[in-house]
Amino acid sequence: MPNSDTRRAWEYHDATKHSPESVRRDFHQLDWGNQPRPYKVYVGLDALPLPGEFLTSNVSALSAIATVEVERGESRVPNRATLTTILQHSAGITKHLRYPGGLMAFRAAACTGALYHIELYVVCGDLADLPAGVYHFGVPDLALRQLRAGDFRGAMIEASGGESTIADAPVTIVCTSTYWRNSWKYQARAYRHCFWDNGTILANVLAMAAAHRLPTQVVAGFADEQINRLIGVDGEREAAMTLVSLGYAPDHRPKTSPPVTPISPETDPLSPSEVDYPAIRKMHADSSLRDADEATGWRASGSPAPQVGSNAEPAVEGPQDSVDGPDAPVPLRRMSAEALPADAIEQVIRRRGSSRRFEPAAIGFDALSAILDHAAHGIPADFLSAPGAALTDPYLIVNAVDGLDSGAYFYQRDRGTLQQLRAGNFRDAAGYLALTQSLAGEAAVNVYFLAALEPILARFGNRGYRAAQLDASITAGRLYLASYALGLGATGLTFFDDDVTRFFSPHAEGKSVMFLIALGVRAQGQSGL
Repeated sequence: MPNSDTRRAWEYHDATKHSPESVRRDFHQLDWGNQPRPYKVYVGLDALPLPGEFLTSNVSALSAIATVEVERGESRVPNRATLTTILQHSAGITKHLRYPGGLMAFRAAACTGALYHIELYVVCGDLADLPAGVYHFGVPDLALRQLRAGDFRGAMIEASGGESTIADAPVTIVCTSTYWRNSWKYQARAYRHCFWDNGTILANVLAMAAAHRLPTQVVAGFADEQINRLIGVDGEREAAMTLVSLGYAPDHRPKTSPPVTPISPETDPLSPSEVDYPAIRKMHADSSLRDADEATGWRASGSPAPQVGSNAEPAVEGPQDSVDGPDAPVPLRRMSAEALPADAIEQVIRRRGSSRRFEPAAIGFDALSAILDHAAHGIPADFLSAPGAALTDPYLIVNAVDGLDSGAYFYQRDRGTLQQLRAGNFRDAAGYLALTQSLAGEAAVNVYFLAALEPILARFGNRGYRAAQLDASITAGRLYLASYALGLGATGLTFFDDDVTRFFSPHAEGKSVMFLIALGVRAQGQSGL
């Protein structure tokens, strides 16, 4: 079975690493005349307009982000207004930004290169004001387009191997990636971005669902071809990445499902021509699950152990740092409840941006503590078997935090402490590690998510590579939101893979970096970002 041959994940991971040498050898140039459109446009499908006014939960952003699970006690079924509000605040357009070439539609969640390659589909039973069916969420016109009529939740349950949260959900969101929309710029490395950009959207989905008291779970274990067939995508150019259960209605589980006959709805071309990157398709095929039994078995492989990441302990024996860091971990400095910002999650999502410049100014240790305390904790996902479990470990370069010495740190999530690995000014190192981007050196803090891939792949197969990327990116998406809730800025950056590991070693020896996000004070006059 390809998923169990983990050499394939290592081959892809190693082949798509950035290094100074690989960057120098890369002669790829952007063909602006062939840039893909950032939307999927169906031909001949009627649009079902969604409400243009959105609900406000009045739940603070930090509270929504910090919610790991919503209790599954009573039935919770979203109506069309609630569903619309969640879709809009997860992948919809929140503002238009002016740039030299015109206006750019800016979305609710961050995306690499602002290329917006993640699509959302809705599979639901009969809701109060929405018939059962399979729908595509149209971002530019805020509408649903029906791909199938009828209750196909049974097909979702089958494809997920009987996952209980899918079975109990009145609605499931399917997230896909259209590879070319991102590989146009990032080539084969775009497969990593499938999960980076899916993860930031999922961070919004989870926070919005929590604010509206809808139980939810990220499901990464499913039979890929069955889901692709259900929503009418080919699995080669566009493919399903994750499922998200939404709501709770155990008394209304579907008894049967209509037959899933092939559909292939016509869409407008994305660009005059497309360039294929076989490494993307190969990695996706090598991490795919063939049927319901394999999905069930895959999920069971993660259930015995609560955690794969080495969150609480160093990766190797011996001292945790090689230089002059203090031995005692530094506990987070928590703000009082009264001091925490109360802005609703919807407000924060609408003002969120991706900072393109930071002031080289300090943020408070209480602000950094609030960000980590609310954002870097458990995720409701089928690849994590216990609350607070994680596949990745946060490492920090602290450039400017009042009340915390500059240096390199390891965040012990289970203890709520920062262990200093190395003291010193590392602004230049931070800029270098982020592909020599000065933005990382200007930021107050850089947070790197590293994963011990060897044990993750041993447990989950190649699909564990998807899970590790998701674990990092969902948490980073929460860091985005928490930063903007506190009036700060954030942006995701790429990195020199092996140099990041070396910088944090020996503590990080054997780990691979999955995601990098920079936090800090936004520079003035950033065109609304």
